[in-house]
Amino acid sequence: MAGRPGCTSFVPAPRRWLSPCALLAAARPVRCQSTAASQQSDDPFQWLEEVQGEEALAWVKARNQEAVADVSEPKNSAAYGRILAILDSKEKIPYVSRLGRWYYNFWQDEQHQKGLWRRTDFESYRSSNPAWEIVLDLDQLAEQEGISWVWSGYNALDEGPGSKWDRALVTLSPGGSDAVVVREFDLDNCRFIPESEGGFELPEAKSSAGYRNRDERVVGTDFGEGSLTASGYPRVSKAWKRGTPLSEAVTVFEGEHDDISADQVLYYDRGEWHEFQNRALDFYHNSMWYRRGDPTRGSVEAGALEEFVRIPVPEDAGVGTFKDAAIVTLRSDWEIEGKLFKSGSLLSLKLSSCVAGIFSDIQVLFEPTARSSLQDSVGTHNFMVLSILNNVRTELQYWRYLEQGRWEQMSSSEPGGEVPVGCDVQVSAVWPDESDEIWVVKDGYLQPDLLQLASAADCGAKPQDIKSKPAMFDASGLVVEQAEAESLDGTKVPYFMIRRKDVPLDGTTPTLLDGYGGFEIPMTPGYSAGVGAAWLERGGIKVIANIRGGGEFGPSWHQAALQGKRHKAFEDFEAVARDLCRRQVTSPEHLACIGGSNGGLLVGNMLTREGAALFGAVVCQVPLLDMKRYHKLLAGASWMAEYGDPDQPEEWDFIRGFSPYHRVQDVCLQPGSGWKCPQVLFTTSTKDDRVHPGHARKMVKRLKEEVPAELAPKILYWENIEGGHGGAADNTQKAYMWALTYDFLWQTIGRGSSQRGEAPASKL
Repeated sequence: MAGRPGCTSFVPAPRRWLSPCALLAAARPVRCQSTAASQQSDDPFQWLEEVQGEEALAWVKARNQEAVADVSEPKNSAAYGRILAILDSKEKIPYVSRLGRWYYNFWQDEQHQKGLWRRTDFESYRSSNPAWEIVLDLDQLAEQEGISWVWSGYNALDEGPGSKWDRALVTLSPGGSDAVVVREFDLDNCRFIPESEGGFELPEAKSSAGYRNRDERVVGTDFGEGSLTASGYPRVSKAWKRGTPLSEAVTVFEGEHDDISADQVLYYDRGEWHEFQNRALDFYHNSMWYRRGDPTRGSVEAGALEEFVRIPVPEDAGVGTFKDAAIVTLRSDWEIEGKLFKSGSLLSLKLSSCVAGIFSDIQVLFEPTARSSLQDSVGTHNFMVLSILNNVRTELQYWRYLEQGRWEQMSSSEPGGEVPVGCDVQVSAVWPDESDEIWVVKDGYLQPDLLQLASAADCGAKPQDIKSKPAMFDASGLVVEQAEAESLDGTKVPYFMIRRKDVPLDGTTPTLLDGYGGFEIPMTPGYSAGVGAAWLERGGIKVIANIRGGGEFGPSWHQAALQGKRHKAFEDFEAVARDLCRRQVTSPEHLACIGGSNGGLLVGNMLTREGAALFGAVVCQVPLLDMKRYHKLLAGASWMAEYGDPDQPEEWDFIRGFSPYHRVQDVCLQPGSGWKCPQVLFTTSTKDDRVHPGHARKMVKRLKEEVPAELAPKILYWENIEGGHGGAADNTQKAYMWALTYDFLWQTIGRGSSQRGEAPASKL
């Protein structure tokens, strides 16, 4: 939910920032209601929540056949071949993360569908043909074990100065679900360490696990009754000694049942060891405790370690470290010791002062404006690089660390000058414990990725080109523009548009509007060869709306569409659609919208609001739609800070207003509504254990059974049996899903397609 589809973290950084969002990749999901329970519900379609139920899967397979028969077999589509070739291309940049002397990369192509974990040294990496050593072959492992393994990352053993970097906890997902198996891996000999040799191994669950030292790790998982929170994440953290059964692990930290999760973590940071305990109270609030870390001591040795001390900062603030400094990110205004610090600010002070509650010497590293926000902060050995969005365009600031939480600003610029409209620049540290080198990635809607190596010490002034991705679609004649639409309350909503420069503004051009609008996640520019090859080359226009609820302008932009104000995100999206029609970029007959996850909730509302008349087609991917039961399904309870609690009558009153599953009956089918459903394709995954596939299944069932056919001319549904929340587990599945999607869109809103007619002018 909280991640933007398609966003790649190209160099995983050490875990140094603690926030509720960072803790949401762990734990076993809450189980759905049983069939017997569903028969007692007033929801006639609740039986479709039985993910692997025989009747439910039979219904799914029938709908899949209908969708393919209607759109045509994706594998026979030109779009399928183009997208698969792009995904399998050996000309992609192999992004790396460093451990000691090695640079690790995970790679997928036509010969390696599940993927290779591999490594090389730096000199080889920067060459045109690196010599890779295979560390783990997932295709081979999947064949040996008969399980469709999907790579989920790793956590290496960091022992500070002189670390051997010879051990890692590898996480593998069966079929792409969030639930993973965790196994200890020997990086020297490229093999899993079996339990018989003292290797750590956790069975399938949404576990959190990290080394405390070579022979102890702290784990959170499903230890049995009472060990999970109401959201289905670990409530209990335990210290697990090597060579002992998991049942003998000792509890070191516990949260509450109503928390999202609880976690304890130890890490090394530029000469300092830090240990945190964290209770994620909800998605945006957490309670944190701190003590100086000591990996040479066992986590439960009596009297050997300091006691944890509660950090007295606002519960919605994020706290991280840089050496001996505390770095605090604010999500609300904070008045302390006679000073007011604005929401969205980045603050620094001495860590010991922060823990002691002494805030007289805070330094402000960033303070937002109405149209600027902090997107990221990356620490090298001596510097911090801030990525700032200024009207959805990235700027970089460089700060040099002095001592005792104090900094000196060096520059406010970015390598190579100002970032053009529709482009972006991303920064990551190469080896922050020893080096000030940074990776710089430049890309954009029409600009393929360029990987550079630079130094924070000279503010990135002398970048070296390391790798570049060739153009993977024909961008000649295409332009990127940034415009604004005015929402109902007068708020200016920016959006990007990618189109042919010579396209006629006569309302006939097929246009695809994309949005998200939730969880303070911005929609920033990035190169998508699939969009280019399957949509832009055909002559379509792509539009990306930066609506409220996202993170384009910081916490205030997000909070403007929280809970009872959710309708503001939908009004913003409709405002962009109206602006496109007003400018005759397109018209409702040729306008479609697309969104996934929280974006699926967004476009689900486009289906069921008056704004449905603005769209000829909708693609709704891995969506939330039944907002009465979302908090009872899988990870849903963790999102109540975003949407509200439907079990509270006063909150259900406003939640019901943006629950598409209920709006069909409450609004759309009411006499005189004038509603007609756009042509729609729903896509999801059986293996999605984050957003339950029951949302999409039940919505389709309701639209097909309760809505007259003349009001819902085309309702298609396709569910991938694997894939997790991303909808696909490997490149062939991704290509299949996206070919089906783009072919559906072109058939419904392309020039010459059969349509339901123009929307009345009063609706625009």
